[in-house]
Amino acid sequence: MPARRIEDGHHPFGPAVARLISEFANLPGIGRKTAERLAHHILTCREEEAMALAEAIREVKATIHQCKICFNLTDQEECEICRDPRRDRSVVCVVETPKDVSVLEQASAFGGTYHVLGGRISPLDGIGPEKLTIDALVRRVKRDKVKEIIMATNPTLEGDGTALFISNVLANYEVNITRLARGIATGSVLEFANKEMLADALRGRQQF
Repeated sequence: MPARRIEDGHHPFGPAVARLISEFANLPGIGRKTAERLAHHILTCREEEAMALAEAIREVKATIHQCKICFNLTDQEECEICRDPRRDRSVVCVVETPKDVSVLEQASAFGGTYHVLGGRISPLDGIGPEKLTIDALVRRVKRDKVKEIIMATNPTLEGDGTALFISNVLANYEVNITRLARGIATGSVLEFANKEMLADALRGRQQF
């Protein structure tokens, strides 16, 4: 009789291990083999190490929530960026997710603040404007006298559509709306650029 597969909820070490593997496999970028290796590490490491991981997960889920201003993730009422008095509150960079904030902050080239939409408009997925934080962005523009909105949504059909929708919503407000430059990266070669990159580079050309 063939051995039952782990995918069926069984494992030689018992159902608890099978469940652990399944939970690891649900994580983004984690395949079945990697999930099995992670589970094996948990089984063989010191109990203190395993409990520290479990406590870190519990603490994050219990304490991390959305910033009341920009909807980035934080363990306080306002995130670290919104609390920073050195930040220019008149310039707001609009992104889709908190992860995008982290990516942009790594560049250390932006001194304004952010606004996290919580996704992008995608009718096929049942995500309309009302499910994003667009209304809160409009309130920020009025309340904080925002001078510039930088659209940093992803360069996809949904991301560009979301940026266009927001631009239309803010059309009657005295705020300059820009978007991240796209095209050929510094140090790259034209030969290896795809047509979308080249098209963006041509449309976004600047005075020499």
